[in-house]
Amino acid sequence: MKSNSSKLYLLAAIMVSLLVSFFQDQINPYYFQIVIYIGINIILATSLNLINGFAGQFSLGHAGFMSIGAYTAAVASSMLHVSSGNPTGFLVLPVALLLGGAVAALAGLLVGIPTLRLKGDYLAITTLGFGEIIRVVIQNLNFLGGPRGFIGIPKLTNFFWVFSVVSIVVFVISNLINSTYGKGFLAVRDDEIAAQAMGINTTKYKVVAFITGAFIAGIAGGLYAHFVSYINPQQFSFIKSIEIVVMVVVGGMGSTAGVIFAAVVLTILPEALRTVAQYRMVIYSLLLVIIMITRPQGLFGKRFNLGRFFSALRKLRVSS
Repeated sequence: MKSNSSKLYLLAAIMVSLLVSFFQDQINPYYFQIVIYIGINIILATSLNLINGFAGQFSLGHAGFMSIGAYTAAVASSMLHVSSGNPTGFLVLPVALLLGGAVAALAGLLVGIPTLRLKGDYLAITTLGFGEIIRVVIQNLNFLGGPRGFIGIPKLTNFFWVFSVVSIVVFVISNLINSTYGKGFLAVRDDEIAAQAMGINTTKYKVVAFITGAFIAGIAGGLYAHFVSYINPQQFSFIKSIEIVVMVVVGGMGSTAGVIFAAVVLTILPEALRTVAQYRMVIYSLLLVIIMITRPQGLFGKRFNLGRFFSALRKLRVSS
């Protein structure tokens, strides 16, 4: 019954995304851009939460997977000579996104197998190095534009594609974590030694989480590339990886609802502070410090469950 209701929520979310996309031209372009960035950041944050929050690893190279997906999807759509207004773009974009995600997942596999035997700071430094290696390699590939960037990407991303992917990603990750297989991720996170003693192949679970997170990040990169129509290596620097990590930590590692909320707030906040431009990043950083001091477990914490929250609301409404 619970599975059927979650599928209905997924279908409803996709239908609402399709409906809103018909009216997106009437939205102020500035606000529409922020909304799209919110959706892309939700995808990135929830995918990293699978690695950092549910599997208990600490990756600092998520922007590297995003860049691989972005450049792969951009090359794929550009080679097909699809223009922004071409109806065939509706078919080309999902193919380009899946291709970008697949190449990012392959990179995740190549990085994950040798590095996920490491733990803590060592793993963080290794993934950080990987992200920077990818950026430098792309910067020196002339067929990708090198440091000048890749231009001429068709603008195919719209409200429907972004928030349909958001809905699917949240649905898949939530069901994965609540499944029997997903309990393996939680066991590895809570006590890796005890999980090994119980016969769980911890390396396998960590690699699967890493590959899945990389695949989703690659799709997010493809959506980003087909929205901005121009990408360069500096957009996927170490700073971008830190931004995604901050969303996960502030929202609460292991809390899907918290990470989504943090992605929304931390995307809007820098824009809302533009009125105090010279102090914008100071205020932004100060707010993050205050949150970490007062709520070190994140705004929601990993014990927060969105399903239980809505169930409690329904019970409260019925009792009243």
